[in-house]
Amino acid sequence: MKDLLKGKVAVVTGGNSGIGYQSAKQMKDAGARVIITGRDESKVKIAANELGVLGFKADAANINETNQLVEFVKKEFGKIDILFVNAGIFAPAPVGQITEEMFDHQMGINFKGAVFTIEKFLPILNEGASVINLSSVNAYTGMPNTAVYAASKAALNSYTRTAATELAPRKIRINSVNPGPIYTPIFGKAGFPEEQLKGFAQAMQNRVPLKRFGQPEDVANLVVFLASEKASFITGGEYNIDGGININPLLA
Repeated sequence: MKDLLKGKVAVVTGGNSGIGYQSAKQMKDAGARVIITGRDESKVKIAANELGVLGFKADAANINETNQLVEFVKKEFGKIDILFVNAGIFAPAPVGQITEEMFDHQMGINFKGAVFTIEKFLPILNEGASVINLSSVNAYTGMPNTAVYAASKAALNSYTRTAATELAPRKIRINSVNPGPIYTPIFGKAGFPEEQLKGFAQAMQNRVPLKRFGQPEDVANLVVFLASEKASFITGGEYNIDGGININPLLA
């Protein structure tokens, strides 16, 4: 994929770990100049140094920090060509035990944060730019304990379809990527005990038709393709990258 993104400028939110980190790496390897963001300044700095890209501390749930990010990017590069809206959280809770705080926190990052990241970057998106939203197959699966998380991702997918229509006159393409089970730190951040995580991972892996979890690299490959000119006729789409779990939800 060398030179696939040559001359492009890319912003990756939540780029200090997991899918965001790997996508930033592959974008840089493909020739793009990359800026990553994250909520933890020290983690962003470490990741940026490892990747050889620019880092900027910005919480996707904080619109003031998003404004500061846009001003930083504008000062450094003027305009951008790729926006990967990757920042998100996973906080499981069963229906009946969902608190207002939990609702606001997940929706604030996964949906509101994503929408306003795009809103704030729109003035500095070049004509023909590519926006990629990280969603989830949970938007469709009805998986227990994910009601709010799933709703936040379903909302993001709906927004993506409408935005694709409205941004088409500027030739800006916007698509959603729906990962299934991927080895990333997001589940550990949800506060599960280690043993519970291992048990969950094994049970989930057994349900995946391909009998394995995906890797961040698998998703990054798709993100880089959608960011490139090779995907120039693709907009308003949703792409499942889940080992087949969404089409075979009952497979044991």
